[in-house]
Amino acid sequence: MKAIIIARVSSAEQEDTQSNPEQVRMLKEYALQKGLDIFEIHEITESSTKDNRKKFNKIIETIKKSKEPIVLIADTIDRIQRSFKESIILGGLLKTGKLELHFRRENLILNKESNSADLLRWDMGVMFARSYVLQLSDNVKRGNLGKIENGEWPGKAPIGYLNIQIEDDKKWISADPERSHFIKKIYELYAQGNHSIEMVGKEISRLGLRSLKNNKLSKSMISKTLTNPFYCGRMIYNKKEYPHKYECIIDEELYDRAQHVRQSWGKKPFKYAAKPFIFRGIIQCADCGATVTAQQKKEKYNYYCCSNQKCAQSRLFTKEESFLEEVRKVFKKLILPQHVIDAVITSLKSFGKSEQAFHQDAMKTLQAQYNRYEDRISKMYDDKLDGRITTDMYDKKLQEYEKKMQEALKAMQRHSKAHKEFHITAMVILDLAKRAHQIFQKADVSEKRQLLNYVFQNCTLNDKKLYYELRSPFDIIAQHSNRSIWYPRKDSNPQPSGPKPDALSN
Repeated sequence: MKAIIIARVSSAEQEDTQSNPEQVRMLKEYALQKGLDIFEIHEITESSTKDNRKKFNKIIETIKKSKEPIVLIADTIDRIQRSFKESIILGGLLKTGKLELHFRRENLILNKESNSADLLRWDMGVMFARSYVLQLSDNVKRGNLGKIENGEWPGKAPIGYLNIQIEDDKKWISADPERSHFIKKIYELYAQGNHSIEMVGKEISRLGLRSLKNNKLSKSMISKTLTNPFYCGRMIYNKKEYPHKYECIIDEELYDRAQHVRQSWGKKPFKYAAKPFIFRGIIQCADCGATVTAQQKKEKYNYYCCSNQKCAQSRLFTKEESFLEEVRKVFKKLILPQHVIDAVITSLKSFGKSEQAFHQDAMKTLQAQYNRYEDRISKMYDDKLDGRITTDMYDKKLQEYEKKMQEALKAMQRHSKAHKEFHITAMVILDLAKRAHQIFQKADVSEKRQLLNYVFQNCTLNDKKLYYELRSPFDIIAQHSNRSIWYPRKDSNPQPSGPKPDALSN
């Protein structure tokens, strides 16, 4: 059979580690052992997490046009994919028999005859590859939260402000001298109570306000501006308010007057106090989309209904215990046969080695970058002493190189955290696959809520029944656990994330 080899590193800089040539060498040896005819080799340096993977798409087109089956060989699962988007494409080609997948380190071969255990190993490998990327993203979010708590906004400033660069290579946000007075005018007009948002928009456009791209402000932009407390000294991040250090364009009194005009939009959320409601905030009404609230009766029973008094579902009360009984059944479904758990453990060990190699490559590249700039500073200092460069040039380049070194250090810290958290996630998933029901039974209310959020998604209540989907990879585990005999499944195309919505009846 014809074979295509894919060797990938995450960025052009990682080519310094010679990981691509080494991958190619090992994959050539593998193809020779399997008696495969190599007709294409692709050394890809683009990230597998990018939406537009041009080289990957070109390979897929080659496979689709081929009149005979193609074997796609990669060192490990994450060399091809770090999300389930590619699983849909690759799964379709597997199903038609046009493609056979070989992952060398996992010792995993997939084709249209693959059984459920092998397909589960593939799905789990993709899930853990995606986990590493998400951990990096989470670390960036934590860095942003640190800035927020220090009173600094990490993103683009709203209209009326400008993102600027100040001394010591530090970024700042200042009031836009050309637009900030228009923002105050927007609030003043609306706070009078006799101007609609549309009228405010027309008047402010007549006065000359334009966006940075020289466009008139839309009705939605005016509305967004009127509800943004950034202009009076507060910023919203993850639905929480924090004070900021920047100049205020309006005062609190003007902001509050504008909100009073919009009071029909500003209803206060229901206060739950600290009552032990397991499903609090997790469920939405299927009819109107409002949050399903809980209440306690006779200090013993918890009931749930829609919070929207105009909705018919608000008059239908469902016992919490009826949900819990069915949730326990779901967790019992997550138990896999021991031989499948053993196969997954073996796959995770192989994948763990792959992630270790990926982590080491990234750290090696970043360390090399740090050392390179450190060496440049040392040489530049000698040039300054010898009079080959001026003091001004030295100071300017020193500032640039020190910034690059700090960026490399921060990137290494993010990778270290992601590497550690990846293994924690793997252990949690594996533990749940073994004894999810026991963990849920012994958990307290807060732990049960965490577990439900970890496993369930898109929960809706309709006619006293709770509909749900399972998050990945629990949807995969639930699907596979229903099979009493693990034979090859006819449809090798992975299903969309989550099972068909099941009903947890009253």
